[in-house]
Amino acid sequence: MEVSGSTVSATFRISDDQDQPLDRSGIETPGTVSTSWILARINPGDTQYTSYTTRLQTSTITGDSAEQPATDSGGSYADLGNGTYKYTFGTQLPSGFPADATHTVGVYATRDLRQIAEDLGLFQLVKTGRYISNDTYNFVPSGGEVTVVRDVVRTEACNQCHNPLALHGGSRQITQLCILCHQPQNIDPDTGNTPDFKVMIHKIHRGANLPSVQAGIPYQIIGFRNSVHDYSEVHWPQDVRNCTTCHQGGTQSDNYKTNPSRVACGSCHDDVNFATGEHHPGGIQVDDSLCTICHAPDTGLEFDLSVAGVHTIPTNSKQLAGINLEILEVTNTNPGNNPTVTFTVTDNAGNPLDISNYDRARLTLGGPTSDYTFGKRENVQSATPGPTGYTYTFNAAIAADASGTWAVGAEAFNQTTIPGPLLGQSFSVREAALRNPIFYFGISGGPVVPRRQVVDVNKCNVCHNKLARHGTARRDTEYCVICHNTKNNDAAERPPEGPFPPQTLDFRTMIHRIHTGHDLENDFTIFAHGSPDNFNEVHFPGDLRDCETCHVNDSYELPLPDGLVSVDTPRHFFTPTPPITAACLGCHDSEHAAAHAYVMIAPFGESCTACHGEGRDFAVSKVHAR
Repeated sequence: MEVSGSTVSATFRISDDQDQPLDRSGIETPGTVSTSWILARINPGDTQYTSYTTRLQTSTITGDSAEQPATDSGGSYADLGNGTYKYTFGTQLPSGFPADATHTVGVYATRDLRQIAEDLGLFQLVKTGRYISNDTYNFVPSGGEVTVVRDVVRTEACNQCHNPLALHGGSRQITQLCILCHQPQNIDPDTGNTPDFKVMIHKIHRGANLPSVQAGIPYQIIGFRNSVHDYSEVHWPQDVRNCTTCHQGGTQSDNYKTNPSRVACGSCHDDVNFATGEHHPGGIQVDDSLCTICHAPDTGLEFDLSVAGVHTIPTNSKQLAGINLEILEVTNTNPGNNPTVTFTVTDNAGNPLDISNYDRARLTLGGPTSDYTFGKRENVQSATPGPTGYTYTFNAAIAADASGTWAVGAEAFNQTTIPGPLLGQSFSVREAALRNPIFYFGISGGPVVPRRQVVDVNKCNVCHNKLARHGTARRDTEYCVICHNTKNNDAAERPPEGPFPPQTLDFRTMIHRIHTGHDLENDFTIFAHGSPDNFNEVHFPGDLRDCETCHVNDSYELPLPDGLVSVDTPRHFFTPTPPITAACLGCHDSEHAAAHAYVMIAPFGESCTACHGEGRDFAVSKVHAR
């Protein structure tokens, strides 16, 4: 960086992923490289940026105007050779600028080779030929050390789900660049909402659960060319009290605890009016100086008024004794038998628990593991206690023609009450077993072949934190697939008047459709307890082409293993749907995709692998390349 009087210059280098220099004009190397520059500082006494590079934005909706942070204009480039350039800002530093303060230059660059690839017939590169790079550089114009920074939320934390974070057409991908513009100086003149990072991000992630949204006021930001970004349908896939999901890794990631403020806290709790004291037990707050009197960072107590305490998630409470299930043995495993299961239920200290009065204690029998077609749950509160645990004999029988490997899984929860530290405070908590054990057994004592692993619940929990469905009792995908099998649908949950036909609950179809959500072409609604759950509002924060976000062991590649069966899909374009087609049409739900698949299916099998098998021209790994 170079500061000469009021002029700022940045020296930078452009290279490809092999560290070979690039010509930004696209003459010596393919593709021009466009760069956009931002210059901002952290004023003395502030903790957030103020931008030098600004623009006046006037709303065509309200007529209001606001000065907004923006990229530099009127700058110039000098070619220093070998991919190195010098950019001199058109924006001049004002007289009396704080020369001892932290200044930051941000740049985002785009190299687009897609048109070149299309002209050359390199069609795979047409999909992947746009490259983005972001960078920032901190400096102090007077030459001193950089001691003041803004480092609250790291890009790596965002990319746990966003894969990658990519906004404004994909050109902004690191939080250190975002915060140069998304700061208190920034106002959306169309809505009056602030795009300040700490406010906007909290509101976006709380989305549909914002008090204001639930009161009927949508949360919107209006952007380029009056494009409306409505976040009122966003459902964050975990408990919003998990502050450390985002606040981790940075030198100031504890800010949410150590520096509570009306603006940050009021962004999630947006029904609180600090000026009047409405919905704030602490009354009127004219500034942030008194916040920590009630809201200390962390007292070590749960559910108190400390920041950590008020964000305690009851199901994570250390006061819970724990529920641990273990299946020890399954006997009576011949075809047509009613299998008998021996299992234990203990707390975290290993003490046996009495399940006779539990709200739920169930075993699930399913098979075969080659591809489940049978799943039956039974309540086991009446299981017989014994010296080694409980025993229970299923009312359901193993199929008379059963072979191969079958499975038994377990789930349990109980409603309990735990006290809080404040007078008269208590919390009713549904405490569930944190895992669903699976016991595999061979029919008639034959060899045991566990169900192939397609996804990993640990990958689910990167976004979901703790996947917990059906009253929080079901937490392992290995358990989910027993019931969410090829023959299951929601007919029993639909009201007698319909609508019919029912929707398949097959795991591969259901999960693909839920996560495609907003991008589906057709309605996807599942009925539960007589009520519809529609998933067309789901916005997946990652890239749907990245199958490895969920899948393991290349399980999405073709061919699939032998022994898989067709899926009953009564609500789809045709039924039954063969196994490969059922997975693919989970995301690609259009009539055209279904027609393409249908003509490639014979009575004796699918031909998908001919074109989409690994190593083929249109392999799954190729057509999903990013």
